[in-house]
Amino acid sequence: MRPVIVMTQTSEFKRNDACIIHRPFIRVEALSFDLNLLNVNYDWLIFSSKNAVKFFQPYLKHVNVGKIAVIGEKTANYCKSLGLEVSFCPKDYSQEGFLESFCAEEGSRILLPSSNAARSLLQDELYNQNYIVQKIDLYKPVPHTDNINDVKMMIKKGEIDAVAFASSSAVRYYFNHEMTVNFDHYFVIGLQTLETLHQYHAKGTVSEIQTLESLVSKIIESWETNAI
Repeated sequence: MRPVIVMTQTSEFKRNDACIIHRPFIRVEALSFDLNLLNVNYDWLIFSSKNAVKFFQPYLKHVNVGKIAVIGEKTANYCKSLGLEVSFCPKDYSQEGFLESFCAEEGSRILLPSSNAARSLLQDELYNQNYIVQKIDLYKPVPHTDNINDVKMMIKKGEIDAVAFASSSAVRYYFNHEMTVNFDHYFVIGLQTLETLHQYHAKGTVSEIQTLESLVSKIIESWETNAI
């Protein structure tokens, strides 16, 4: 017997000791932006997610940047797979962890392409540290209603042991969906995602490290101890 886990993030993930069902709750759509913003020499280009790299890749040849910084191991690995040199990647895969350890010359120009729904913390704090920050709304998240509906139907049938969230947007789309279910075995990456879960008066367990591997390990641990 293995626990049946629904993973709701965009990227796929596999483990032999769990039955993982991949149902992304988020689709992303590209946004248009002022291309004149690329006609500037930037000291740093910061990618906060793999999606940011994916959607900005076509524009890389049109912009001059000194160094690339990223948040998250998957983001770093994706950059490297494209031949992009990553100069900085903090061990703490969060905006807070990035801000604690990132250091550049005062007045450095920073380009920050990301989701239009991204937390403003990174942009605001970099600005407060006297960097010149240019944010680009590169793409937007939209709910994948078919997948959300499928998962809730599986929950109603008792076919799922746990649902895993990797972002606040996924949590919001799930709970704002019209169908309600009686379920409380939720697991999340990051305290921000957990806080969003609490806004819907739901309980959840947070992974010890902000990775999918750690998240699934926490779920399996709970399953083996009959906590779920």
